[in-house]
Amino acid sequence: MISCSRFIALACAGLLSLTTATAQAQMHEHEHKAGSAAAAYSPGLGEIMALQQMRHSKLWFAGRARDWPLAAYEIDELKEGFEDIGKFFPMHEGISLKPMLDVLTQKDIPALARAIERRDRAAFTRAFDGLTADCNGCHRSAKHEFIHIRRPTALPYTNQTFAPAGHK
Repeated sequence: MISCSRFIALACAGLLSLTTATAQAQMHEHEHKAGSAAAAYSPGLGEIMALQQMRHSKLWFAGRARDWPLAAYEIDELKEGFEDIGKFFPMHEGISLKPMLDVLTQKDIPALARAIERRDRAAFTRAFDGLTADCNGCHRSAKHEFIHIRRPTALPYTNQTFAPAGHK
């Protein structure tokens, strides 16, 4: 015969096992659903390009303010965005984007990275203008010449400082 306290202990252990197994099953089901949703999602070219435009703007203001760590971060983000475009959209409306992306990632991004590494504001400005011109060349080649990018003229992010650390 099982004592009352032993019975309660066994009942609690059983309940704990059942609760743990149920929670693990629910977690596995949630992870499976989340993984499926993430696997099914593919950003549109417009979404990626909107992020690129934001990064382009932030890069400009970081370089103008000589916030070189922020500029380096933004140039890396731009590079990743161009890589995503190549991965998700190697062709767009019958046009291969690879040659245009190669110019951006093999010429413009490295030129900007060198200027940022040297903390050379004049070289940064030239490289930034080169990137901007090549972005517009890509838009023309992709029959989207109505999208014309330029140097930004006003800070779009008033909730972020673009001054170097220690000067904020």
